[in-house]
Amino acid sequence: MAGNREGDGINTRLAHIGNDPHEYHGFVNPPVVHASTVLFPDAATMRSRNQRYTYGTRGTPTTEALAQAMDELEGSAGTVIVPSGLAAVCVPLFAFLSAGDHALIVDSVYYPTRNFADTMLKRLGVEIEYYDPLIGEGISKLLKPNTKVVFTESPGSNTFEIQDIPAIAQSAHAAGAVVMMDNTWATPLFFKPLDYGVDISIHAATKYPAGHSDVLLGTVSANESCWKRLFDTFSTLGACAGPDDVYQVLRGLRTMGVRLGHHQQSALEIARWLEGQSGIAQVLHPALESHPGHALWKRDFSGSSGVFSFVLDSGEREAHAFLDALEIFGLGYSWGGFESLAVHVSLDDRTMEPSYSGPVIRLQIGLEDLKDLKADITRGLVAAGVQSA
Repeated sequence: MAGNREGDGINTRLAHIGNDPHEYHGFVNPPVVHASTVLFPDAATMRSRNQRYTYGTRGTPTTEALAQAMDELEGSAGTVIVPSGLAAVCVPLFAFLSAGDHALIVDSVYYPTRNFADTMLKRLGVEIEYYDPLIGEGISKLLKPNTKVVFTESPGSNTFEIQDIPAIAQSAHAAGAVVMMDNTWATPLFFKPLDYGVDISIHAATKYPAGHSDVLLGTVSANESCWKRLFDTFSTLGACAGPDDVYQVLRGLRTMGVRLGHHQQSALEIARWLEGQSGIAQVLHPALESHPGHALWKRDFSGSSGVFSFVLDSGEREAHAFLDALEIFGLGYSWGGFESLAVHVSLDDRTMEPSYSGPVIRLQIGLEDLKDLKADITRGLVAAGVQSA
């Protein structure tokens, strides 16, 4: 690694963290190491495993480069690289939960996380309880002697509630629970969970780090107290990612700051524009002054990404007409890539279903020109019958 770049600007850091060209004959990028077997020089070393690399599942120069880059961004003691964002959720939950334990999970959580908790974790004897994303320090009333994990996600998936992470972390730690956070929306560029009391930071690197809608990957970064247990579980599960995918994400990191800046600026302009459009009941973007969690967002976050939702002032039929009329926005899940996307959000899984006056549409604002995106959204609003041609 080419020295600690903590004092440099974020784009300078992203351009240089995670590898030292002089370790690889001066080549700017680290090698993509395809490996399972690693040879030992002698029987004694093989028995002790006292060498840097021992087997492909336990790390290679390629995975180490990305892990080191994430550690520098997160301020973490260690990072594991896993095959998907969902795997990045599952591995730490496996690591810190056992039969008979109680886990508190925010009700606005990413649906696949909820599905994993309601199926696999419950089958393994873990008690799952969902809590209001706006609970803050009130979470102390839900903590039990057997509460081992408090799982947070801020902003909330699809509806973008902002959690008071420091207050939740303080209450959880007082009860001896580990705090985890899915920080995919903000990335470590706009929010550093470990600086706010979180023990384990989770990212779907599929999104902004990769940035091109062609790679599945996840990262899990832990503080010093949680690192060994996380790494031991990761090694036991064998949930390692392929080297080509790891390399693609490391390459994506180099431009993530520039891309996120564009996503942020474009999404904010679209969100502010939508607030003035007929047929829009509400815009759910934490960086807007109208958002209920704006003060918390402004206190803790240094920026916003390209994903937000709005509430259409109509019904499901009109929502489908809006989506079907779009020509630039694709209809698809995921986000963080170069292309704009739209999806009709389902809130059927919520324990505490939020009350909105109409359908919730989530937008991923990509890298296209704003005038074209606005024209496409207008096309959809006209098709939905909530705006005149």
